[in-house]
Amino acid sequence: MRTSIGLAIACLSTAIVPVYGQQPDVAGKSDVKAEAAIVQELDQKRVLLPNGWQLSPAGRSLPLGDLPLNLVVSSSGRYMAATNNGQSVQSIQLIDPVNERLLHQVMVPKSWYGLAFSEDEKYLYASGGNDNWILQYELNNDRLVLRDSIILGKKWPEQVSPAGITLNHKRNEMYVVTKENNSLYCIDLRSKETRKIIPLGAEAYASVLSRDHRSLFISLWGGAKILEYDVRRQQIKRSLEVGNHPNELVLSKDGATMYVANSNDNSVSVVDVKGWKVIEVLNAALYPDAPEGSATNGVALSTDEKTLYVANAENNCLAVFDVSEPGRSRSVGFIPVGWYPTNVKVTGNRIFVANGKGFSSFANPRGPNPIAKKQQVTYQQGDTSKSAQEVQYIAGLMKGTLSVIDQPDAITLGAYSKAVYTNTPYSKEGELLAAGEPGNPIPMKVGDPSPIKHVFYIIKENRTYDQVLSDMPGGNGDTSLLLFGERITPNQHKLAKEFVLLDNFYVDSEVSADGHNWSLAAGATDYLEKTWPTNYGGRGGFYDGEGNRAIANPTKGFIWDYCKRAGVSFRTYGEFADDYKANIPVLEGNFCPYFTSWDERVRDTTRFYQWRREFDSLVAVNAVPQFNSLRFINDHTEGQRIGRPTPFAHVADNDWAVGLFVEHLSKSPIWNQSVVFIVEDDAQNGPDHVDAHRTTAYVAGGYVKRNFIDHTMYSTSSMLRTIELILGLPPMSQYDAAATPMWRCFSKTTDPTGFVSVPSNVDLNDKNVANTPSAVKSAAFDFSKEDAIPDLVFSEVIWKAVKGEHSEMPAPRRSAFLQIKEEKK
Repeated sequence: MRTSIGLAIACLSTAIVPVYGQQPDVAGKSDVKAEAAIVQELDQKRVLLPNGWQLSPAGRSLPLGDLPLNLVVSSSGRYMAATNNGQSVQSIQLIDPVNERLLHQVMVPKSWYGLAFSEDEKYLYASGGNDNWILQYELNNDRLVLRDSIILGKKWPEQVSPAGITLNHKRNEMYVVTKENNSLYCIDLRSKETRKIIPLGAEAYASVLSRDHRSLFISLWGGAKILEYDVRRQQIKRSLEVGNHPNELVLSKDGATMYVANSNDNSVSVVDVKGWKVIEVLNAALYPDAPEGSATNGVALSTDEKTLYVANAENNCLAVFDVSEPGRSRSVGFIPVGWYPTNVKVTGNRIFVANGKGFSSFANPRGPNPIAKKQQVTYQQGDTSKSAQEVQYIAGLMKGTLSVIDQPDAITLGAYSKAVYTNTPYSKEGELLAAGEPGNPIPMKVGDPSPIKHVFYIIKENRTYDQVLSDMPGGNGDTSLLLFGERITPNQHKLAKEFVLLDNFYVDSEVSADGHNWSLAAGATDYLEKTWPTNYGGRGGFYDGEGNRAIANPTKGFIWDYCKRAGVSFRTYGEFADDYKANIPVLEGNFCPYFTSWDERVRDTTRFYQWRREFDSLVAVNAVPQFNSLRFINDHTEGQRIGRPTPFAHVADNDWAVGLFVEHLSKSPIWNQSVVFIVEDDAQNGPDHVDAHRTTAYVAGGYVKRNFIDHTMYSTSSMLRTIELILGLPPMSQYDAAATPMWRCFSKTTDPTGFVSVPSNVDLNDKNVANTPSAVKSAAFDFSKEDAIPDLVFSEVIWKAVKGEHSEMPAPRRSAFLQIKEEKK
């Protein structure tokens, strides 16, 4: 068999509330030839993403900006507006939906989600994000002209963060809900003064006004409920529990029925407004009882209100329901759209979808480059500044798109539905029965036993494959991008040589904020996906990943929660345990109290000895946990900060810690029953000639193959799925359920040969001493927390430290086509 890299492209039940879902009811309604033609057209569009999912977007498209989160349509349907809320340039775009063209766009320093047109279409109001104001734009000759602002509070660090905006033209009022101080602001539009601030009790997302203008309905993103605010009495009237992470709301024209998207439940709650009860729950996922992973986060009704369109961000599709009889709704199909759809609106017979990450992964020829000017954005009324587009960086690389889709008939919807299932690697069968081979130590069925009894999972920081392993013989590497080759990382090279070289492994994340959650939960909630770009763009907000904020956590928890429910023993060393305390409840009493988490003043080799101290005591009493998570952080480095270890010293320290760890484990009595998985939480810190998500990953243990090269396309979720199968755990999300387990890395028999670490070739005491321009930049960096520094500049600093202050950093690249084809001879 020859292996080559090929170019190729839920059912929720509560009380007696009925739940309606898949499969779609399209049988008997399709014309075979017509449907086949549509399927063929979509097949020709199909691209493969680095996470193993595929896209074949229907309809036409327009370019949007970085992470579009919201679309609004003016009262006459003449205008549509989009707000782009990503890490790089934030902007607001004015669109002509009738002629499907962009009219104008303006950049804003800070923005987030909230948008509303005035009834007379003279103004557009937009959330100013963590500047804590609402921007008022005049619509003048199809252009947006900034006229005024409505102040809610002082700028960040005061915590307000306006989200959804709703206007009540009968009372000349504006209602703004917030996600930091969790409040409702009631504002007089004449005076622009806040009349009242009402606490809501949890992070809010959106709101919608009743048809009689007497009630405002609010979704509590962090509260799993909706609220009704009495406009005249200025008080919260009542609340209603819905699904987890309720976000967008849509109200029928008669005001009788409301639809609430619940992103963590893959569902839509259908609410009888008068009776104030949930009358049914629509399962928007592709299969009943699917785990988290659809990220249902947008809803829109057709013009005749007989059809509901539901945006599934992480399934890259719209779910379509016949809702002509509320309480008796039924699934009728799916529509393929772009990557991470965040919003859907309908005007006439056309469906508009904001795709948060566009249509593909792609090359970034303007990647981090030391001779390029630092990105500067001039915030003016008018056109986008050219300087804002000079540099590409993974956190702001994938630009959004607007899909425009004609409302499909039954034949077209049948073809669209087939395309969505083709694009989706997840299935219920695959959730319970994974790929593999009989007799392999990686079980194919969840719950079947494995001879491997102890899993050690080490998470490192931010490197790409080409930076570290591009010099490995037999691997797909570009040595022009090599920074920390075999001389600096002899132990990781030795692991890849003696065990398995993985050269087609990709992280599911973009940065550390979502990377650690992906690494321990096979997913990141819609809250985390929509908020970390603001923080990483230097626009305020917090680092909410790693268990630091409840709303950022998955509904059923992280892998440790799954271990606890399954009776699998576990312990963590630094991961989700900062400052010598647990970040989440499940880790209370299950973390090493003296293991240092994030602190680059402490060497990773010191962390190894901290782990070894406890490990040896556990071995002595036959009490080593079945699942052990650790973090070794210093391959992150501190750039060229004077007086601190050089990048070479930091990475060498990290490498030696890895080598010492595997060596010590291999000398222990549990080696033959153990496996070590090592991965980066993300790959944001540099270039790679295949894709910016490609990273280094390692596997070692008694059952791991020796001197083997595995070109199979794997992801973070693949590694987690392998761990779950070993431990008898079910998948945590649709992503690990769909991922290819790493069974090819394992042998049916053990090899007791141990691993011998290699002492560092670098003096770990080497310090940065040269007062270079990069050293000046490094002195200003905040290394107190992962990714608290401008990563784009940091990548350049590290490159210069290795290659020389005046060297030019090659552009990181991204590919839309990443797949292994196995061909029989």
